[in-house]
Amino acid sequence: MSASAESAHGSVSAERPWIPKTTGAVCLAIGVLDVGAAVTPRLSRHLHFLADILPGTISDATVAALLVVGIGFMLLAGGLARRKRRAWQLAVALLAMSVLLHILGAVPHLGLAAVSLGMLVALVAYQREFYAVGDPYTRWSALRYLVVLFPLSLVLGLLVAYAFRERLADLEGFYRMVGYVLLGLVGIPSRLDQQPGVRADIVYYALLALGLVTFGTFLFRLLRSPRPLPLLSAADQERMRDLLDREGERDSLGYFALRRDKSVVWSPTGKAAVAYRVTSGVMLASGDPLGNPDAWPGAIEVFIEEAKKHAWIPAVVACSEEGAEVWCRETGLDALEIGDEAIVEVGEFSLEGRSMRNVRQMVNRVSRSGYTCELRRMHDIPTEELDELRRDVSAWRVGEVERGYSMALGRFGDPADANCVVVTARHEGRVRALLAFAPWGPNGLSLDLMRRDRESDPGVNELLIVETLSRAHELGITRVSLNFAVFRGSLARGERIGASPGTRAWRRLLIFASRWAQIESLYRFNAKFQPAWEPRFILYPDVGDLPRVAVAYLEAEAFITYPRLAFWRGRDHRAARALSRTG
Repeated sequence: MSASAESAHGSVSAERPWIPKTTGAVCLAIGVLDVGAAVTPRLSRHLHFLADILPGTISDATVAALLVVGIGFMLLAGGLARRKRRAWQLAVALLAMSVLLHILGAVPHLGLAAVSLGMLVALVAYQREFYAVGDPYTRWSALRYLVVLFPLSLVLGLLVAYAFRERLADLEGFYRMVGYVLLGLVGIPSRLDQQPGVRADIVYYALLALGLVTFGTFLFRLLRSPRPLPLLSAADQERMRDLLDREGERDSLGYFALRRDKSVVWSPTGKAAVAYRVTSGVMLASGDPLGNPDAWPGAIEVFIEEAKKHAWIPAVVACSEEGAEVWCRETGLDALEIGDEAIVEVGEFSLEGRSMRNVRQMVNRVSRSGYTCELRRMHDIPTEELDELRRDVSAWRVGEVERGYSMALGRFGDPADANCVVVTARHEGRVRALLAFAPWGPNGLSLDLMRRDRESDPGVNELLIVETLSRAHELGITRVSLNFAVFRGSLARGERIGASPGTRAWRRLLIFASRWAQIESLYRFNAKFQPAWEPRFILYPDVGDLPRVAVAYLEAEAFITYPRLAFWRGRDHRAARALSRTG
């Protein structure tokens, strides 16, 4: 291990993780108690004794104040636990105001002021533990939400106030009503709440709800786990392609580092790079580092430092055994085998033999039905035909989103991918199925895309793969990487004679899960072509981080998706394109 890597490890080990975790837990407890007391008066009475122990809990505050303070503490809790500097600053400001309010109030609460002051002093004393910087796009995203939601809440609040106005609006005028609504959005009583009857309560709680939604959303967006835009500039892509030209044969997934939803960090020498994406607070690298293995530790060190700077969880998915060994040696991450990659040597592939009988029969049947195949580099496909294939790929996609992250480009027909290989199957003059392969060094291919018309005959995918393997030598290809089979080893071991009860139970669980995900089916499909199986691993810091890493991986692969407003998505995409051009 290099001296710099040892230094990085030393700084990490010197941290005291219990401080941010304890601070976050205390803030969360305060927030839950405040909200609970606000919505349940009985709970307020039973927990009244906590007012002498915790700041911001059951005191003489109104329901509005309890809700505002409670939600604020709850939102701050996660940021403090993740060492966010922005959350620390807000917590310090909130506690400082709490001290002043308890001292200068009509009825001073010196005990509460002392506790708040103690927590404030502790936060200031341990401020070095809260070093994680926020992503600039998170800040601007929060501001955009506030700019939209605040005027909307003001308009809705005015509509509510005028709908239940009694005679107040006629006496006070429009501008005074706007002032009353603004006060109501932050939970401050006004003349709107002093009207007779239940209407005042309706206005009060409606305005309070609008204010909580507006400012709660702003605070959540300000403190949430950053989701930075990809910063893969044109210069980065050019340098990465140069590494792939020189060292691309090392990893079949190397070309997928060029996805445009990834960012990249470089080793100090520029001879290695790590492509990654940040999802749900996880800095997720995919595949092995690009470039010379001797320079991998330098790129890995920069990756770990970047994760530490933002308090992201560092993780790696779909790396090879060689890559996993280097990552684990340099960072101390743990490794878990998640499946196997199917690799076929072109020179050894044959349809002869009993083991290939099923594939041979399917291919012959589809061929007799009139299907013909064509194998070409993408730059050899006419523009008009490529446009038509692009439309077919989009139309044949299953689901609304393009899935893939570690083993897919996420695009088809891009001029930058001119060396990709496209294999098409035609029937009666129409393209019915398609395979797209990314380059794997100078003499290899890695499967990127497999699509077919739902009306095409069964067996057309087998025909495409057989044609690819049979004619790959025409393009100088000697090996082809097919689909990735998740938990292939577990499925294979579980079906063997003498497998343990635990292994068989795990296999049954995987088969049950295959009803919703292609687990067993991909394994069976790949196994038809008698490939060599190469294990792939997921790396994570600690067992406790594994669930979060798994969720981030599923999000990156688009198995878990969240709705996003088109307004923000368009802004993000325009910003990403601008950064790519200026990079």
